[in-house]
Amino acid sequence: MKQRKFKRILVCFLLVCQLAVFSVSSHLILAQEQKTEEQGGEKEAKTDQQKDLGLYAKSAVLIDGENNRILYGKNQDTVMPNASTTKILTCILAIENGSMDQICTVSEYACKMPETKCGFSKGDQFYLKDLLYSLMLESHNDSAVVIAEALGGSVENFAKMMNEKAEELGCENSHFVTPNGLDGSDDGGDHGTTAYDLAKIMSYCIKNDTFLEITQAKNHTFTDLKKKHTYQLSNKNSFLSMQKGAVSGKTGYTAKAGYCYVCAYKENGRVYTLALLACGWPNHKSYKWSDSKKLIAYGNENYEKQVISKDEEIPEIKISGGVKKESEKYEFPKNVNLKEEEKEISCLISDSDQISVTYDCPDTLHAPLKKGQEAGTANYYVNDTYIGSKKLFVNENVTAFDLGWCVEQFLQEFLQKASQ
Repeated sequence: MKQRKFKRILVCFLLVCQLAVFSVSSHLILAQEQKTEEQGGEKEAKTDQQKDLGLYAKSAVLIDGENNRILYGKNQDTVMPNASTTKILTCILAIENGSMDQICTVSEYACKMPETKCGFSKGDQFYLKDLLYSLMLESHNDSAVVIAEALGGSVENFAKMMNEKAEELGCENSHFVTPNGLDGSDDGGDHGTTAYDLAKIMSYCIKNDTFLEITQAKNHTFTDLKKKHTYQLSNKNSFLSMQKGAVSGKTGYTAKAGYCYVCAYKENGRVYTLALLACGWPNHKSYKWSDSKKLIAYGNENYEKQVISKDEEIPEIKISGGVKKESEKYEFPKNVNLKEEEKEISCLISDSDQISVTYDCPDTLHAPLKKGQEAGTANYYVNDTYIGSKKLFVNENVTAFDLGWCVEQFLQEFLQKASQ
């Protein structure tokens, strides 16, 4: 009699367990966007471009050097020739793909480059390191070709490397034909870029210590490998001594491009890169210094480095098939708490910038879950620009509510009663 009663109880209990397992609902909190209260008017990125700083440059941009967000722009997406500012891309490619003691041989084609040039002879050999100083300190066009031929096998192949690197860095409106920035064209179009693309490239370059070491040098002396000639270089980037916080830069000029400049600035936690295209023609060589100072001053007056944070709680995510014990009772949770990664995300913020965060999580979290288990990401934006992400973790343990758990609980209950 007792056995039959026990069997009935067991069968009923298992049926209830099965029904409970299949009846636990699942739902998704896929993404939730939370925005700060709007300050009125259009986004800062748009109003900035309507302000007139009185710049001489036909195209200009100031960006946050850590995330490439535009802080100020003037025709920043207009494709224009950019002269010797091209050489920052040539330099970083050589640093990444060559070795400083690599031997480079001067070709007849390199000797034919127009001024500005170092004046090599065909067959001369140099270490790559010395050619990079020649390239960046005095902007020698022949050095650029020697580097391109040594690293790419030909100028054409090196130009292909330049375009691939530019695309990798997020440059959307650039096409490079020459390693020195002299006017040129091929099947892909004319040599040129935009102020925004150029600033992006500089943002990448200044993350490389060798690039900074070369571009910050006041002077450099070197010889060819046979020590027939000695070459003395001095840095022509006057802005390094003119502007506190300037850490790198490259000038440029052709009759078609006008004066051009790309620069990096670091001070008080701020990192800017700026680019100027068509910033005057002779006799207005100093326009680029004036425009650069205005852009840096604008950035310093309107932006502060701040840690991005949101006051709102992280939304819970739906859970399927879970059970947990609360105050000696078992509950079937519908949601699970998430915890954000302990990590600071900071960037330059103005008073009218809008911070938003989206939560990217799977459709449903299925038990069992362990505290600390990765569950998704929180993605932070300022206006429309992605700034960074934090991982999201499950903040509690949740046991799987399945047949095995039901049997285990029933047996524990049965054994407990049997022992009484």
